[in-house]
Amino acid sequence: MVIFENSFFEITVDNEIVYIKTIQPGFLLKDFDMIVRLNPRIKLTNFAVLKKVLMEITSTPVEIGTWLPAITVEVSRDKMSASLFVYETVESIKVNPQLFLDNVKNILSQNNISYGIIDLQIDSIVSGKAIMIAQGSPPVKGDDAKITYLQLPNRKPVIREDGTADYYDMNFIFEIEQGAWLGEKIHAKPGTPGVNVYGESIPAQQGRDLPLKYDSKSAYEKEENGKTVLLSKISGVFENHKGMISVNHHLPINGDVSVETGNIDFNGSISIRGTVQPGYSVIAKGDISIEGPEGVSGAKLIKSTDGDVFIRGGIFGLGQTRVEAGGSIFVKHVNEAHLVAGKDVNIGFYALGSIITAQSIFVDERKGKIIGGTAIAKNKIVTAITGNRLERRTELIINGVNKAEGLELIQSKAALLKTIQEDILQLESQINRLMPVVQNMTKPQLAVFEQTKQKLDNNKSTAMELDREIKQLMNDLRKVGKEEIEVKKEAYPGTYIQIGKKSSFLSTMTNGRFLIENGELNV
Repeated sequence: MVIFENSFFEITVDNEIVYIKTIQPGFLLKDFDMIVRLNPRIKLTNFAVLKKVLMEITSTPVEIGTWLPAITVEVSRDKMSASLFVYETVESIKVNPQLFLDNVKNILSQNNISYGIIDLQIDSIVSGKAIMIAQGSPPVKGDDAKITYLQLPNRKPVIREDGTADYYDMNFIFEIEQGAWLGEKIHAKPGTPGVNVYGESIPAQQGRDLPLKYDSKSAYEKEENGKTVLLSKISGVFENHKGMISVNHHLPINGDVSVETGNIDFNGSISIRGTVQPGYSVIAKGDISIEGPEGVSGAKLIKSTDGDVFIRGGIFGLGQTRVEAGGSIFVKHVNEAHLVAGKDVNIGFYALGSIITAQSIFVDERKGKIIGGTAIAKNKIVTAITGNRLERRTELIINGVNKAEGLELIQSKAALLKTIQEDILQLESQINRLMPVVQNMTKPQLAVFEQTKQKLDNNKSTAMELDREIKQLMNDLRKVGKEEIEVKKEAYPGTYIQIGKKSSFLSTMTNGRFLIENGELNV
């Protein structure tokens, strides 16, 4: 079939191969491009042969390219889109547009493309350019499970404008009844399947499930209205310790901790209406609230292993009182005592001659004072005033996390966590295999089964604790380089400031934010 001819040559097609036969030499190669433009179905494959043929008469046709189909379709590798390639000129298509559209419909049918077909606009067609002709619908991942827990009242002290002493008057112990709502989980949703251009269904990913994190000894799950609800097994004090929900037993003491009560060591939370008399100790797993307005004087030890400590009045330590909290410490003022908190220490009025260690230390930034003693934090120390006119030595120290050591510890804990998680999977598998035959077990077998369940619970608790520790370490590492000491009003001479390995002893009155800038302490 002849598709073009002039006085110089003749172009023919045979079996989808394009040939040229030169009648008269001398036709310029650059002018040949116009012929190809008028015939977009010609695809040249050998320019060197074409250039040579145009310069000499040929007795037989010479192959120079291929004859492209009028329309082709290509499907993407993921089968989610199809592109049309048109090798006709727009002018020829407009002669009979309906015929063209029918041809497009036929080629889509021949290639089994049936979904997401896009209406074709003839005016937008460019010969040889890809045109999106079909688009699949991608699968949509289902919603993840949503966890909601009962919220504890905010324990951060709110300082009133008049600075009166009762601004620490907060309900520290949050009591709940047996069967109380502690939280809930809305289950993960199935995803929406997708469809590719062939009309084939594409499975969707289920939303990610999330576990309710709680102490199984004090709380339990129950299915209600299509969701998992977390309820309290006992009446007690609600706790949220590093993301772990629990209900601690509550020991209320209406008077003082003294000769009548003796020292107290309780696996729960304690609220003391009075105070802790000199020489006595109070140790609890949960929160400790000492509500007597006179505070604590000369007590030996007040310690919460997992919770917070709240002392409505101040602490007169007499050099022998130690207060420890796995969480935070809230106190009106502290004299000659030792405070250690896993989180923050919040002081209302002043710290005098005391040793304080915490993640961050906050003393009332309007009137608060740190006079004498040592305040050691990992992240931040904030106060209004440090030292006094007598230039009493007052140490403000930031001992930040060593990044290399922190990373090494995270890797170590992560390796241990992985091992424990593998053990959990094995134990769960054992328990699931044995569950159908529990009723037929002998007493020794049942005892072993219960031991396995107990080991599983212990491993899960350890895994959760390790996970929390890793997250805390990662959070600490993110704060490396952001450590600061802020004295809002007056830092008297005699104040010693240290951040990391950089330190300075103030010899003049100053104030402001002290931090590491360009490798040096900006004092």
